Amino acid sequence: MDLQTDILIIGAGPGGYPAAIRSAQLGKKVIIVEKEYIGGECLNWGCIPSKALIQSAKFYDKIVRKSEQMGIIVKETEIDITKMQTWKNEVQDKLIEGIKLLLKTNNVEVIFGTANFESKNVVQVTNNNNEKININFEDCIISTGTEFISIPNIEIDEIDFLTAKGALNLNSIPEHLVCIGGGIIGLELGMTWAKLGAKVTIIEMLPNILNSIDKRATNVLKKKLGKYEVEILTSTKVLEANKNGEVIEILIEKDGQQSRLSASKVLISIGKRANTKNLELHKIGLELDQMGFIKINTQMKTNIDNIYAVGDCVGEPFLAHKATKQGVIAAEVIAGEPSEGDWRSMPSAIFTDPEIATVGLNEKVAKELGYEIMTGMASFNASGRALTQLDHDGYVKIISDQNNGIILGVEIVGANASDLISEAALAIEMGATVEDIGYTIHPHPTLPEMIMEAAEAIEGKAIHVPNKRKKKN
Repeated sequence: MDLQTDILIIGAGPGGYPAAIRSAQLGKKVIIVEKEYIGGECLNWGCIPSKALIQSAKFYDKIVRKSEQMGIIVKETEIDITKMQTWKNEVQDKLIEGIKLLLKTNNVEVIFGTANFESKNVVQVTNNNNEKININFEDCIISTGTEFISIPNIEIDEIDFLTAKGALNLNSIPEHLVCIGGGIIGLELGMTWAKLGAKVTIIEMLPNILNSIDKRATNVLKKKLGKYEVEILTSTKVLEANKNGEVIEILIEKDGQQSRLSASKVLISIGKRANTKNLELHKIGLELDQMGFIKINTQMKTNIDNIYAVGDCVGEPFLAHKATKQGVIAAEVIAGEPSEGDWRSMPSAIFTDPEIATVGLNEKVAKELGYEIMTGMASFNASGRALTQLDHDGYVKIISDQNNGIILGVEIVGANASDLISEAALAIEMGATVEDIGYTIHPHPTLPEMIMEAAEAIEGKAIHVPNKRKKKN
């Protein structure tokens, strides 16, 4: 069977389905091919299900560890993992059904199957009935995401050796969860299961967890992890891991010394690679970078004039909102609009406790780029709202250009940092100065007041936190 379309999109994740909808809005006929799950990693084993479990754990933690401070005495608590997982699945299923409806409403044809390129204008799809379909297209957007990688000689089975997919679907609280990899996934999920009662160990080969994040931020996080008795082993390498009866034995090495530890479950979160191996990209000569990710320009174009790529398959950062914006840009460029990627104001959020969110340049990078900078900080210990929520760990930090006050970057560590960072992203997108933020009246008592206070601290005007006065010429 042969089909004809204006735009073929391969992959229905957070890059692919927005690209399909935007293309349809622009008058294009669209076919989207998805191997397995509408919504991709984000909706099925990433952003949404993880945040559902994270929120469950946070709610439980407040009940058992914090509510008494407010005079609320809860005598008995019980965790029903089955109900928790059911609720999580209901949340993600509702969103997935919404995406399916949006695709249908926009007349996007969805075909489930695997795709491989026959030429730069033809893809062959093997659908779920094992039928071959040739799809002829004018333009194609590749949005196939990534797949998890493992440690040599450790096979991921999603039973004992888990990726995020398996760790999000556990039907009982693990007695001892060992997270190999101290990045975002390991810390978010490790902390979640620690709050629910698991013993958790984080093993990181590099000298620090969240190695690309400012040490001040990771120090706040490590202090909080300590409250849940999470063991952190940095500069530590995993040599092997083997199932021995009901126990997993792990051989590790630190400072040249080997030792062993036991686990009931192991979460492997050491990185990802592009999920492109079955596309047969060599047939069309598509260029990949040294890590195997698809090379693109600022308009999402590959080296093939009618082939575009978006989302995780083009490399880091692996962010759903980046994928969505890239998908929209690709659709608009194909339609002839002057759209282009500019990631200067793209925020990132880590849903640990406290949350960590950043946008723009950090202090180190700003200095390396030659900026003369001033920084301002405001601790959530000075926030009435944070104190009333029993969530006062962390701070807001603003990095600004000393010469003109323009905001270069913002770092927020604390409750709802993932929500607060949007104000900072807008400020950077608009070229705002610290004076602009300081002059903006923020309602009291709220968490965003600390953004205002951090800006005012640079100008020497902060009322509730120490000031760092601007240098005078």
